[in-house]
Amino acid sequence: MRAARRIPAFLLLSVSVAVLLGCTVGPNFERPAAPTVMRYTEQALPPETASAAIQGGDAQRFLEGADVPGQWWTQFGSEPLNQLVQMALTGNPNLAAAQASLRAARENYLATTGGLQPQVDARGGVQRERQINRGDTFDLFTASVDVSYAVDAFGGLRRGVEAAGAQEENTRFELEATYLSLISNVIVTAIRQASLRGQILGQEDIIAAQSQQLDLLNQQFELGAVARGDVLQQQAQLAQTQASLPPLQRNLEQTRNQLALLLGRFPAEAQIPIIELTDLTLPTELPLSVPSALVEQRPDVRASEATLHQASALIGVADANLLPQITLTGSLTSTSGVFTEFLTLNNTVLELAAGVTQPIFNGGTLRARQRQAVAQFDQAAAQYRSTVLGAFTDVADVLSALQRDAEALQVQLYAEQTAQQSLDITTERFQAGAIAFLSLLDAQRVYQQARILLVVAQANRYEDTVALFTALGGGWWNRQDVAEEYAAPPP
Repeated sequence: MRAARRIPAFLLLSVSVAVLLGCTVGPNFERPAAPTVMRYTEQALPPETASAAIQGGDAQRFLEGADVPGQWWTQFGSEPLNQLVQMALTGNPNLAAAQASLRAARENYLATTGGLQPQVDARGGVQRERQINRGDTFDLFTASVDVSYAVDAFGGLRRGVEAAGAQEENTRFELEATYLSLISNVIVTAIRQASLRGQILGQEDIIAAQSQQLDLLNQQFELGAVARGDVLQQQAQLAQTQASLPPLQRNLEQTRNQLALLLGRFPAEAQIPIIELTDLTLPTELPLSVPSALVEQRPDVRASEATLHQASALIGVADANLLPQITLTGSLTSTSGVFTEFLTLNNTVLELAAGVTQPIFNGGTLRARQRQAVAQFDQAAAQYRSTVLGAFTDVADVLSALQRDAEALQVQLYAEQTAQQSLDITTERFQAGAIAFLSLLDAQRVYQQARILLVVAQANRYEDTVALFTALGGGWWNRQDVAEEYAAPPP
């Protein structure tokens, strides 16, 4: 066995010093502190919202500091709604794409960690050679094992692994955000579908009542009790009400198609369960996380934090690229013209080497990359703060909507009841000949509008409740229906 050439002393010294120091350049990431605000809204919340004596009109109380349940949608008490959520979780292609993205990010992290380990490669071959002078032909067998190891003297590789890990964390919380967005969109779309069904039913009732009124007017006209103009006005009113029905039906069909898309199904094959507003129960006790916990619970904030962490680690990578790069290599090579001698490893050479590369001049590229990494960290920090502010704004908006829409439903119910009573009295007085027909038309229009707005106000209460659970993070840390490989660690 032939001895390897002596390694220069300065290389051994450089390697030894670097290994002993084991420093890691770049900033060590520290999670941003949680906001210190004590509440979401400028004014303190009332003990409970307003109430109305109608489906979806219950008063709701806020349980400050209460945890958000993982399957919060079950609180609406609708099995068809639960079925819709399950169908979406198993069939939505965007969710499948987000899961695949997480798997790719995980494998990228594992691939990056491999750079910290020695790289070992084996080579082998046989070639036919001929000596020109003597005319002899012989075989040459060669085999070698090559080992290389990049000494992470300044932590550049470790910062790269850190960045890859932060990227995986970002992808994991992006997946959680996809889960939350999908579930909330399915429920809100189902509620809107139920609202449209209620509006269509209301319009059909109004059309039936106006048709009966038209029949009565025709009878009175034949008897000479009313003018022809009154009949024509009622016909116009009925036609106008009938004209409002096709747009509602169109919206209902398009909402159903949108729901099929969320379920990952073709519209013609969706088989979507029918949900009515009367099938839903409005949750009366709503959790309200403390403000300092919101940044832990919102998946978009956690994803933005992971992006900030990645940007911090990439500063260390850029810093390390400005410093010496140390590489250790070794090679064990066996060569022989006789296969039997080749197997005995008698003609084997061991080579060891160490190398140091120090960037000297590269046109300012590495310095510019380092400044770019710092600027990208500043950008990520600003985007993180923007995401946090947006999260708190979402909660504040929902809390306002919960209170104001509860008041709106209360008032709208009174308006609908009053309009109904007014229409009944006006109809009786018209039939008695006490008022003009124009007053009856006005009463019909007021009641028609009040009836539709009441259904919309009912649906708003349910949608606001969905929005609150969503704004608080959706309780992903309490969910049990997510495969472990896709679940994020609890806050």
